[in-house]
This record gives sequence, structure tokens and C-alpha cells, in this order.
Amino acid sequence: MSETNRIEYKQELNSDVDIEKEVIAFLNYHEGGIIYFGIDKQGKVVGVSDIDSDMLKIKDRIKNNISPSAMGLFDVVAENKEGKELIKIIVAGGTEKPYFKKKFGMTEKGCFIRTGTAAEPMPQAMIDKLFASRTRNSLGKIRSNRQDLTFEQLKIYYEEKGLNLTKYFKQNLELLTEENKLNYVAYLLADENGTSIKVAKYSGTDRVDLIENNEYGYCSLIKATKRVIDKLELENKTISKITYKERIDTRLWNAVALREAIINAIIHNDYTREIPPKFEIFSDRLEITSYGGLFEGMTQEDFFDGLSLPRNKELMRVYKDLGMVEQLGSGVPRILQAYNKDCFKFSENFLRMTFPASKKLSMQVSTQVTMQVSTQVSTQVEELIKVFSGEHTRQDLQDKLKLANRENFRKNYLQLALDEELIELTIPEKPNSSKQKYRLTEKGILMKEKLI
Repeated sequence: MSETNRIEYKQELNSDVDIEKEVIAFLNYHEGGIIYFGIDKQGKVVGVSDIDSDMLKIKDRIKNNISPSAMGLFDVVAENKEGKELIKIIVAGGTEKPYFKKKFGMTEKGCFIRTGTAAEPMPQAMIDKLFASRTRNSLGKIRSNRQDLTFEQLKIYYEEKGLNLTKYFKQNLELLTEENKLNYVAYLLADENGTSIKVAKYSGTDRVDLIENNEYGYCSLIKATKRVIDKLELENKTISKITYKERIDTRLWNAVALREAIINAIIHNDYTREIPPKFEIFSDRLEITSYGGLFEGMTQEDFFDGLSLPRNKELMRVYKDLGMVEQLGSGVPRILQAYNKDCFKFSENFLRMTFPASKKLSMQVSTQVTMQVSTQVSTQVEELIKVFSGEHTRQDLQDKLKLANRENFRKNYLQLALDEELIELTIPEKPNSSKQKYRLTEKGILMKEKLI
């Protein structure tokens, strides 16, 4: 495997390697690219000896030595190939070109572009042209109409991940304009704002008979996202078919693709027109619509190949911090593992994803489940319900609650929630399976909505 216009190999991280130069060249390249450490120029895998230390050094150099900020535009991940550990740096094409070394500024010494398989100095004429056409309407540059914003919800989500926001978090998360005022990213992540995401439900295959219209918003976009995920998880019912050999469980929509689609629609939505994404459930399908077409210069082929060009890099960075996004460019390929390209529809201003239901839905509001949620449960069970965000192993749940005693967790948390039918096993016919996980039931999801 040889180097290409999008792939660069480095044998090791040492004083001779100009990592900033390579990253800048991909940031300035419309397709972005990938840099591997632990592979020599001939494509031979040699591995990295101190992977954790090198990954920290790489992240620190990219974060501190490149301007405009590359946060939200790169990932540094570990990979294993041929039994050896590698470092993989995924770099997205940036929208604020030209990117440059802070030390040298927007000069031929500071700006680079990918040419063939090499990072070359960018001609000054090209630097000037890119700067003149630099995107000016990104969320980070738009001043929030409110400057009295608070961020308690955001702090809680970071603390849940073991991350503490310091007094400099507004600068670190790029929530300020160049004039040191709170920007539109801050507005979207604040405890209170005017943005609301709608989840509508119709009785048939068109928009004539609306039977549910839920709004999740006027709060931190992170909280709204989690509530939309929980709502659609509730709607994504399991259909069971019993044969003489086995029980076959099928969800209405592929759970992995659904989660990726929800987060993609919210992160990459163009909020500059104050139009949020929307989610619509019909008897035969789910439609997810986000505002904003493909970026200029990005083709549908680029999109399906997973080339990442984050519309809102500041949001991408926060969602990655909180573990809601795995790595750049992974969302669309994950969706395509379950659905074909025909599920995507592009227009000048919108992108719509349509997931057909595996079985036609009988559309009705579940009043019985809603009534059941009035059940009184212990504080421990409430704490357990609140940490669910999909399917979890027992150990994962115990870790999230920071409980050391397994018996205490089993008796006072897990079993009580199972008894109240707030959670269920993913493999009920094999309760002791090593692959066993737990998820919220419809009743549990509705209770979580009440708790948050």
C-alpha cells in the first residue's frame, strides 16, 4: 500500500517530522486526508513504541500551533495492523482556509497544500485568494443575540465523562467571537435558547393526520439531542418472530444507523438561518431532514465515501468530547452498512434521509405506557435510568454510576429496575450470556423524559 493524495506515512514521531505542515496541507485540501505513524515510506508496518505519549504530543501540537483553530477538524486514534500499534490522524478539509502555522502566519512558510503525495508551500497568490473568500458566516463568527447565557447543563455532561470545564472553557470550546463576545455556538449549547427540534408522528404515509408533535429544545443542544435519541429509541420497536428453532428479533430501523443519522442531522445542520432539523415518523418510514445542502466543492461521491467537511466544527468538537461522535467521517459509512444510497435525497438547501420501516406501523399514542410511568421508584433506580443512552453491559452501567460493590448494584439498582419493567435484557432467552446488555423499555424511556 503506497502513499496517495489523501494518505501520508510517517515511520515515527521525532524532531525531524513536521506534523503541523502535513496537517495544514490536508486542512487546506478540499478532501482532507489521513496520516499514519508506524508505517514507513515503502508501506511497511513497523508500529509505534510509545503510542499514548505520541498521541498526546500530536494532539497538543495540532491544537496549539495551527490557526485558525483545527479543533473539531481532526481525530487522533489508535489502530492495530499486522499485530502492531499505529497512530491514525484523520484530517477534514477545513472551511476557514487558509490554515497556517501560527509561527509564520499567512505566508509561504506557514501555509501548505497537498500536491500529489507531498505537502508543498502554498503560493502567496493562492493564500490571498483563499483568505479573501474565507467563510464569514460560520457559527463561531456570529454573535449571540443574548450575552447572559449560562452553561450548567453542558458542565454536567462534561462531568459525567470525567471532564471538568475550567473557567476558560468558553475560550477552549471556541464559544467566543473575535471580539470576545458569546457566539452562536454558545447560544445553541446554553441552558436556555430559542432552538427547538420537532419529532412529529403521522397516522398514515402522508402529513395529513398528525397524531403527535413533540418539541425537544429551548435548552442545551446536547440535552435536546439526547432527548430526540431517547424518543426515537422508544419508537424503534422490536418485532419478534418465533420459529420452531429460534426467536428472531428485528427493530423497525437499524439502531446503529438511526443513532448516526440523528447526530449527523443535528451536528451538520445549518443553523445560520435558524432552521433546526426535523424528524417525522410515518406508518411506513422515518424521515430525517436537516437544513443545508452539500458544501461547495463537495460531491455526492465525496459524501458517500465518508469525506468529512464539518459544517459546525465547534459543535463537532463538543460532541466528540462527550463521546457522542466516534471519529470524523464514520457516520455516513455506518448508515450505508444498513441502508443504500437511495435513502439520501439532496437538494440545494436540504438533506433528507429516509429509513423504511421493517414492518408497517400501527400508529397510535401509547396511553397505557404513559399511565404506567406514574410508578414510584427508588432514588437508586432513578439514577440508573438517567445514565442510559442506548444498550449497555452491566459493567458499563456500574461504571457510569461509579459503584464498586457488584451486589449492591445488582440488588438495589439493576434488579429493581427489571422488576418495574423499566429496563429489559437484549438477549432475554439467554440471561447469563456473556454478550448480555440492558436497554430501556418504553416505560423506562418515558420515565427518563420525566426525570430530565
